[in-house]
Amino acid sequence: MTNGKSIEKPGATSFAWVPSPDFINTTNMAWLMRQAGAASYEELHHWSAQNREAFWRLVIERLDIRFQQPFTRVIDLSHGVEAPRWLVDARFNIVESCFTAPADSPAIIHQAEGGKIKVMTVAELAALTDRVAANFKHNGFKPGDALAIIMPMTAEAVAIYLGIIKAGGVVVGIADSFRPREIAMRLRLAGAKAVFVQDVMVRGHKTLPLYAHLIEAGAPMTIVLPARRAIEIPLRAGDLDWADFLQGSGPVRAVMGGSEDTINILFSSGTTGESKAVPWTQATPVKCAMDAHFHQNVQPGDVLVWPTNMGWMMGPWLVFASLLNRATLGLYYGAPTGREFGGFVQRAGTTMLGVVPGLVKRWRETGCMEGLDWNAIKLFSSTGECSNAGDMRWLMDRAGGKPVIEYCGGTEIGGGYITGTVTQPCLPGTFNTPALGLDFVILDVHGNAANAGELFIVPPSIGLSTSLLNQKHHDIYFADTPKDAAGRALRRHGDQMQQLGNGYWCALGRTDDTMNLGGIKVSSAEIEEVLKFVPGVQEVAAIAVSPGGGPNRLVIYATRSNGQGGSRHDLLRSMQQAIKRELNPLFKIHDLLLVDALPRTASNKVIRQALRDQWSVSQANRQNHGGHSSSPPEPPPGATVINPNVLAFVQSNEIRRNPTNP
Repeated sequence: MTNGKSIEKPGATSFAWVPSPDFINTTNMAWLMRQAGAASYEELHHWSAQNREAFWRLVIERLDIRFQQPFTRVIDLSHGVEAPRWLVDARFNIVESCFTAPADSPAIIHQAEGGKIKVMTVAELAALTDRVAANFKHNGFKPGDALAIIMPMTAEAVAIYLGIIKAGGVVVGIADSFRPREIAMRLRLAGAKAVFVQDVMVRGHKTLPLYAHLIEAGAPMTIVLPARRAIEIPLRAGDLDWADFLQGSGPVRAVMGGSEDTINILFSSGTTGESKAVPWTQATPVKCAMDAHFHQNVQPGDVLVWPTNMGWMMGPWLVFASLLNRATLGLYYGAPTGREFGGFVQRAGTTMLGVVPGLVKRWRETGCMEGLDWNAIKLFSSTGECSNAGDMRWLMDRAGGKPVIEYCGGTEIGGGYITGTVTQPCLPGTFNTPALGLDFVILDVHGNAANAGELFIVPPSIGLSTSLLNQKHHDIYFADTPKDAAGRALRRHGDQMQQLGNGYWCALGRTDDTMNLGGIKVSSAEIEEVLKFVPGVQEVAAIAVSPGGGPNRLVIYATRSNGQGGSRHDLLRSMQQAIKRELNPLFKIHDLLLVDALPRTASNKVIRQALRDQWSVSQANRQNHGGHSSSPPEPPPGATVINPNVLAFVQSNEIRRNPTNP
């Protein structure tokens, strides 16, 4: 290896990769250490968290963010850490900073499933972006209008995204896997005036409708892009073909705005049935690019591949992480689960490959990536789920032992709050640092500092949200949160974290009722809202479990309606169909357990932690009795699956819970 080596320390932590001093000197992090006068990474992080104004000033200069009118201050905290003002008095359009690489260098390397690799240069992407921006006004839209994108992550999707922002509009990101009910809710919350959509999504031999879903959702004016020229779908009255939308032309001048102007609305599930509508501002891309620049060590000429789309934060993150760093996006239009995707990774010269752990697990189980040459990869990055260390070690071996940067954050953070760095050893499945420019503390249920418990972010940071469109921001993130030992206000995020004895951290899941299914964040309430209408169901509770570590799996507990028969198998099938039809076909039910009653608090709230504990007990019992199925046998009539010891634990009111949400 050229940048590090494997190392085993007998009787201590076994690192899978350790950076060499020569390699460290080539990193972006080494440059920052020199600028800050830091002798070690630990000293650098401490400096970045204690001197946030100086840190972010260096970041903005390093990224070469372009301003029409420069800022007078990096940050104004006169209204407190809940409402910081970043880049005070600045006037700019963040898209202008996305095209600073040489015009003839590759901006996007892309391949449709079953097709050939194509390259779009920086000049070509800039030209298509300008055409979108010009026709934004030509088609009657004005600055501040919200336009949605519901399509795969294609070169056209990137140009549409940038073009809307350049014209002063607001992008509404909606994942292409959502069904009409969820699409309609998001369009309503964001006040979208139009939608860009691909007519269908082609995956192997399957053609999945996208435009049809929008019609069913009652979407406003829609601009339809063709997936394949051979497919002709008649348009609804008032809708436009992509070619017709692009009819207008003329000079394009970026619409300037302030750092607090919204450029993107994304959605993040919480503990209610309605997703949080999270605005990203012009400052948020700085956070995306900073994380990539220092934590993923992205440099000019790198090729970044991360399967995602504009409906999830990693889609916009990937755009800014690449273009603001003068690197290249690698986009594959197809399922990333098979060998063709792996071949694209190889042929595109990928230097950073982003994954979700469930995807890595599938690659490993199927052996579909064996024999490929991934040695151009400098590092992997993983997010969306808790990682399995064995799967991550297997992934490292695909590229000759290159490190994995674990990356955890959220839509309302604009990036990560805990991550890794290539200047420290890699221990698969763990994080080795808080993100630069911020800090966090871990508190137990009594509000005391602890090695394991709920994690709270110490604000402020560029990227942290300051508003929500449909909920009270203070109530979600700051109400009733404790202060740390230094008296600083803390921001709730909802993750449980453990600091290991070696100074690293591992994720323990969520403290609230949110789960990650296949890298997609969804609340228990959203799933339960769909399942409660399934015939035969009286009550239902959805939980996430991670047997053996790794990705979340969906487990359903249900009570039956009086007089309703039918087998457990039939009920499971009906529930899965309801989720596929109403919510998202990517959400798979791992287990269904039928019970007489759900455990509840005195205030009638379902105690999902009791259900998670019960499921763990039932899994252990199955293994002890030689069971191999992920689902239990059909219980006898009137039987309860709840373990009596767990019920007694619940009734004693000693169950662990979030102290701010009893």
